[in-house]
Amino acid sequence: MTVKFSEVWDLDVLFPGGSNSKELRLHMDNAEPKLNEFEALARGFKVPASKEDAQQVARLLQEVKNMMLHLHQSDAFIGCLMAQDTEDKKAALLQSEASSMGARFQSAVQKVQQDLAKTEDGIWASLLEDGVLREFSFLLNEWREEAKMQLSEKEESLITVLSVDGYHSWSQLYDMLVGEIKITMTVDGEERTLSVGQADNLSSHKEAAVRQESYEKLEAAWTEKEEFFAKTLNSIAGFRLATYKKRGWENPLQEPLHINRMKEETLNAMWGAISKNKQPFVDYLNKKGELLGKDGLDWYDVDAPVTESTQQFSYQEGAEFILKHFKKFGPELAEFAEQAFEKGWIEAEDRPNKRPGGFCTGLPLTEESRIFMTYSGSMSNVATLAHELGHAFHTYALRPVHSLNRSYAMNVAETASTFAEMIVADASVKNAETKEEKIALLEDKVQRSVAFFMNIHSRFLFETRFYEERKKGVVSAGRLSELMEEAQQEGFAGGLSSSHPHFWASKLHFYITDVPFYNFPYTFGYLFSLSIYAKALEEGTGFEEKYMALLRDTAIMTAEDLAMKHLGEDITQEAFWEKGIALCVKDAEEFIALTSSVE
Repeated sequence: MTVKFSEVWDLDVLFPGGSNSKELRLHMDNAEPKLNEFEALARGFKVPASKEDAQQVARLLQEVKNMMLHLHQSDAFIGCLMAQDTEDKKAALLQSEASSMGARFQSAVQKVQQDLAKTEDGIWASLLEDGVLREFSFLLNEWREEAKMQLSEKEESLITVLSVDGYHSWSQLYDMLVGEIKITMTVDGEERTLSVGQADNLSSHKEAAVRQESYEKLEAAWTEKEEFFAKTLNSIAGFRLATYKKRGWENPLQEPLHINRMKEETLNAMWGAISKNKQPFVDYLNKKGELLGKDGLDWYDVDAPVTESTQQFSYQEGAEFILKHFKKFGPELAEFAEQAFEKGWIEAEDRPNKRPGGFCTGLPLTEESRIFMTYSGSMSNVATLAHELGHAFHTYALRPVHSLNRSYAMNVAETASTFAEMIVADASVKNAETKEEKIALLEDKVQRSVAFFMNIHSRFLFETRFYEERKKGVVSAGRLSELMEEAQQEGFAGGLSSSHPHFWASKLHFYITDVPFYNFPYTFGYLFSLSIYAKALEEGTGFEEKYMALLRDTAIMTAEDLAMKHLGEDITQEAFWEKGIALCVKDAEEFIALTSSVE
């Protein structure tokens, strides 16, 4: 008998009662004395003076781990509460409290990093040779490097404290503003009041009038509040740039590149290869416009279905499809995904007041994950679900690794998710029973390439140019829209007849304060995972252990070293990226050929 999977996640098993949970309150109250003790320990930490101080460093690392896990458990849970109900005011208060504790923890860790940076080079080398610290050498070297890039301990501590209300709170304000937006329209004969997330899902509705109306009503909502969004975006960027200036960082990409453990030449090689190979995707967009009976393709038609009978999957059917094809790759991935479905780790229900988008978050104390999305039955939804399960599997693969060696960067984080998505997307095309179905599924696959090579490229171009203008002063809402449209025209290589001027207001990623330039890592992960996927196809189920070994190395290597060790590739060269792009070009060409052939 098939187990019926719930579309609503189980949070009560973590802290029963949601934002009113007594257990959550106790957990957060217990953090206070732990944090006081940790701050005292950090204050008493001395600059290592000999190899014998290795034990002192090891003890401190243990306390860093314990504090980090405690704070992350409640942070992740509160994030889930905020996502599932944007009107949960109590959760918003808890988030502010958690942010304050996180800032205190970060300040204490920064003090330790500053002390480690002051360690004499010879002593430093001898410390890392000690058995108790050897496994943390990458992390410790990274901490030391970061401290050397920063200001004094007191200055960095002040920045961290001020960021709670002067930086991160702007991001939280954005979430509140978006949560208040509702549009009312008739969908499939029923008048509905929709959240932004629900309205966004209509971009793939079969009726052109519904797609256009949802886009126009959302665009009107963004326009109405554009001054609020412009103020928020300018304030986030202003705080960032002021901090960078104090540290002597001239390039706004310095922080995101450091966070992603990659070189700028790698980033340039990736975008260079993509920019030279956009024409097949422009041809695809032109063909799609033609199939929809239009002279050109409008923004709100990019995700439109091109066949009458676009396949729909119930949540249960989507889950079973994913499990079936995960099993063909490897038993551990399939067993893990089945556990996630059965234990209620996934929030997929289509209902009001959920925040838009999807994510996966880890709960380190219980070694669980939670996945958030809004599922409406399209193949794209199934792929998104597989994508988020890939993130969760990455966390699972890292379980044998010490907690401090699990903090992988966003670019390689997108590798596991995109890899899982690829398994499902590829399988859907290969299993298509009719030409019409194959066209629809193949198109869904090509749409991902368009998203990564064109949409995300336009986001990167917009942010790069916005930051340059923001250095000179506040950028108006009107100018932000101009920059956005210019970036979209370039990013899509002229393949669209209309753009989305307020995309800068509508995209959550521009307002995330934890990771700046929340765009290019997606494209990196997509193309990087294509190389891994190609090896998986060659080797079959026996590849799973090699794949998990790669995932376990993602937090203790640079992106360049990871690729060289596990793939034997130099990713600072365009040639590497062109191999993955060539596979995507084949999909676009096959789509055009199938839709051009006469029955």
